[in-house]
Amino acid sequence: MDTEKFKMGWLIVAFDLPVVERKQRKQATDFRKFLLDDGYQMMQFSVYARACVSFARQETHLDRLKKNLPPEGSVRAIFITRAQWERSHVIQGSPASEIEAGDLPEQIQLW
Repeated sequence: MDTEKFKMGWLIVAFDLPVVERKQRKQATDFRKFLLDDGYQMMQFSVYARACVSFARQETHLDRLKKNLPPEGSVRAIFITRAQWERSHVIQGSPASEIEAGDLPEQIQLW
């Protein structure tokens, strides 16, 4: 087994937030901006992903996420390994065509 694939992973955040009232729309926009500022990449309008190089990093970003949640709506955070990410399917268009899921960013080491 290639254990290297299980050292890094992605933290996926999916959410449904109310946007009926002006205040709710602002809260949803602020939450999306927080995710982008915290290093997440938008996969779909309400699905964001962030690379995490370790379990400790995942915990750090989960804590930040909890501190920035809007007061209403549903937010789900899921951690998937590099191996799981690489087995995902991205299907686009009609007729359907499949593209590669992409890889995790390279980890940078500083001495």
